[in-house]
Amino acid sequence: MSGRGVIGRLRSHLGRGEPADPPRSLGAPKLRAVDHAFADPDCSTLADLGGVWAVDGGYAIYALDQHGARRAVICDDDFTPALEARAASDPRLELHRGNFGRPEAVAAVGEVDAILLFDVLLHQVRPDWDEILSMYAGATGSFVLAGPWWNGERTVRLVELGRDAYLDAVPLREFHAEAWERLDEVNPRRGRAWRDCHDIWQWGIREDDLVARMATLGFELSHRDHTGPWRGLDRFDEIAFVFRRDG
Repeated sequence: MSGRGVIGRLRSHLGRGEPADPPRSLGAPKLRAVDHAFADPDCSTLADLGGVWAVDGGYAIYALDQHGARRAVICDDDFTPALEARAASDPRLELHRGNFGRPEAVAAVGEVDAILLFDVLLHQVRPDWDEILSMYAGATGSFVLAGPWWNGERTVRLVELGRDAYLDAVPLREFHAEAWERLDEVNPRRGRAWRDCHDIWQWGIREDDLVARMATLGFELSHRDHTGPWRGLDRFDEIAFVFRRDG
C-alpha cells in the first residue's frame, strides 16, 4: 500500500471512526465459549459489548438462535442496516448506541447472565480494561472473554514500548505507523487524543493478570480455549475464557 493510501485511510478513520481491522467470520473459539456459558441452565440473557464490527452482532444472534436466549443487548458505537433490521423484527434483541465504557451504557445493559467482550478489552483506555471489568462485574454472573492476550513479561500499555517495539507487536503496521505520528492530535469523532482512542491497539494484557483481576472481582475460571498465536502475531496468543461468579 502506498504512503498516500495509508495517510488517506488514517484520515478517513480519524474523521468517521472507520474500523482498521479486516472483516472476518465468527470464530470457533468464541462460539465454543458462548456454548459453554449457555450450557448453564441459568444463563439466558447476555450483553455483547463492542460486538458489531465485522461480525454484525453475530455472537449475540448466535446465542439467540442456537441457545434460545430470551434477551440480548448489543452496545456499540455504530450498527449495520442488517443488524438494525434484525432488532426491529426480534423483540429479544436490544441495541444501545454508545461507548460501553460510559456509566449510561452500564445502566442500559442492566442485569444479564453473561457479558461478552470479544477482541475489545485491549483497546480500552480511560476507563482501562480492568476498570471495564469492574464496571460490569455487579451486573452479571459470568464473563465470556476472548481475543489477543499478551505473552510478554508483564501487562503493558503498548505505546509505552516505544515506536519500533509497538509497531513490531501490533497488526496493520503501516496504519499504526501513521497513527503513531498523530498520537497527541485530537480525534474529532472521539473527542480525545488519538493515544487515548480505542481505535488503535492499546494494551498487552497477560493471561495471569486477567485471571487475577477476575478473582478480585469474585469470578473464577470455568473455561479456557487456547488456539495458538493470534493471526500470526508473535507477542499475542488467541485464548477464549469463561469466568463465572465464585459461589
